[in-house]
Amino acid sequence: MTELLSLPHLSRSPRDPAFVQDPYPFYDMIRQAGPVVQWQEWGLPVTARSTVVSACLRDRRLGREAPEGFGQTPPAHLAPFYDIEAHSMLELDGPRHAKLRAQVLRAFTSRRIAALAPEIETLCHQLIDAFPAGGCDLLPAYAQHLPAIIIARLLGLPDATAPDLLRWSHAMVGMYQARRTAEVEAKAVAASSEFAAFIRATLAERRRDPREDLLSAMLAAQAGDGSGLSEDEILSTAILLLNAGHEATVHSLGNAVAQFLERETQWPQGDPAAEAALVEEALRVDPPLHLFERWVLEDMEIGGQAFRRGDRIGLLLAGANRDPSAWDRPGILDPARPSRPHHAFGAGAHFCLGAPLARMELQIGLRVLFARLPNLSLGERPVYADLYPFHGLETLALTY
Repeated sequence: MTELLSLPHLSRSPRDPAFVQDPYPFYDMIRQAGPVVQWQEWGLPVTARSTVVSACLRDRRLGREAPEGFGQTPPAHLAPFYDIEAHSMLELDGPRHAKLRAQVLRAFTSRRIAALAPEIETLCHQLIDAFPAGGCDLLPAYAQHLPAIIIARLLGLPDATAPDLLRWSHAMVGMYQARRTAEVEAKAVAASSEFAAFIRATLAERRRDPREDLLSAMLAAQAGDGSGLSEDEILSTAILLLNAGHEATVHSLGNAVAQFLERETQWPQGDPAAEAALVEEALRVDPPLHLFERWVLEDMEIGGQAFRRGDRIGLLLAGANRDPSAWDRPGILDPARPSRPHHAFGAGAHFCLGAPLARMELQIGLRVLFARLPNLSLGERPVYADLYPFHGLETLALTY
């Protein structure tokens, strides 16, 4: 590993309560300290500058897969989790990543996503119809169910499985978080085993009775010559889609509602272009994933700092989204702000392939919510959860 003692060193625990509720002042400190800064508690050099983050996301000399000789063998007791990770496109680069991504992109066509709009709107109304009188916590009542049910339907899973999918997903993503402990690991391993058994049983059913869903489509892509998808690859892809397909949207939806109500931002009903622009601005100001790591695959320079093969760097997506060199008054939610690309969905080879679906779910979900509940207001101050590097609310108490 490269000796990076020459970098500015900054200290802040990602579990510090003040940081959990508002990490942006620390990102400002990082950005001001230099293009690349050593974040002591995270144990990595990080960058919060928009130009550097953007370049790193697109640079093929950086990747998600550890270069040969630098990865670590996971302990045996965590095998059920890492056996799934080994075939996840999120953790792969090159031809294997391209093959998996191409198969899934066939389901995420613009036509197929657009065709989901009436179904998403109907589900939004059904969820709101079930709200208790007077007020509720929006997260379990609305934000969690909407994306979980939609991604489950895409895969061909019944709505009734949503509670299990949510439970398994929450347990598994704990492995990426600063709060990871032996207890978190044990829950993730149990969830991985249960989730894998469920998907394998469903795949067996789809072999006997194919349907018009993504699981059936991936099974149809299997080939005896090795050019198709193995069952392990289908399993990992299905679990990744279910986890990533709802976790980020849950946080995005909750964060957006909290922002709009705190800042008294009016939802632009009847103006689809303005709705889309406001969704992008909400994603920029408070995205669901704050940090994404990359391995250095060959010796290179980042932000004027020399890195060697086998080093890693943390890309602070949320910090880059508030870089004043890229956006005027970056911490302000401005519905009229001229549109320009932000970093909430990443970029390059690992750009979020579910971004079009997430954007549509957010736009429809917010439109229906504010149309149905015009007197929506905060019942309590929103509280963010200890989930870093994810950033989402623990509770969002609303009255209406």
